[in-house]
Amino acid sequence: MKPSLSLPLLLLPSVSAWGSLGHMTVAYLAEHLVAPRTAVYMQDILSNPSSPGYLGSIATWADSYRYTKDGRYSAHLHYIDADDSPPWKCGLDIERDCADEFCIVSAIGNYTSRLMDADLNPYQRAIAAKFVVHFIGDIHQPLHTEGLLRGGNGIKVRFGPRNSNLHSVWDSALAEHLIGGYTAGHARSWAGDLLSSIEAGVYSPLVEEWREDISLGNVEGSVMRWAQESNRLVCEVVVPEGGWGGAGGGCRRGGGRSWWAGI
Repeated sequence: MKPSLSLPLLLLPSVSAWGSLGHMTVAYLAEHLVAPRTAVYMQDILSNPSSPGYLGSIATWADSYRYTKDGRYSAHLHYIDADDSPPWKCGLDIERDCADEFCIVSAIGNYTSRLMDADLNPYQRAIAAKFVVHFIGDIHQPLHTEGLLRGGNGIKVRFGPRNSNLHSVWDSALAEHLIGGYTAGHARSWAGDLLSSIEAGVYSPLVEEWREDISLGNVEGSVMRWAQESNRLVCEVVVPEGGWGGAGGGCRRGGGRSWWAGI
């Protein structure tokens, strides 16, 4: 029997930034939420029976793999570049923005299928599992769904005492600033806090909404919904009108308390 995979990986609140801290947090949170048979399936194909840690330990693998000779092809699978016009208009179109079917939306669909394909050998399914865990983290980082100046890499910012770019800040600096660190221990602690908020806290009323229209029978359709939600936040939170200097310009650290509340 095929396990019900992926869905609990997606129960993540609001906007979050995904560097190593974010990816490990997504994975540790998923370990608490997956069905028991899914946990057994994943531990088996990953040859990692440890808990906690069987997903957290592989959550950042895809970021390292893309810099290897064999993994160079996968660099473009970490994102989908929306050809939109933030901060005035955000929106994704799968035919326009993933015309070659070589983006994060198609990648999650492909590797979810491979993850559950009993005809593939264990190594191939393990690779697929590592991609799925990582890409589900990536697609919930808004700038992984935006084409503006290379997903924000070309937007100069100053965050605290350091000069950086907007993509890097959203990948790592924001989360590390909010949580106070970037280690596996920080990720486990953050995942625990989020789990409490999901089960009985501020996010509990949203759980059913998050689950709507999520189906392994239509993985790419489900993934496109998440991508659209992330992309919408580019206009609403990441680069709201008045929050950056346009092409070649810079971006403020934030728009005050209301901006930080959206993170």
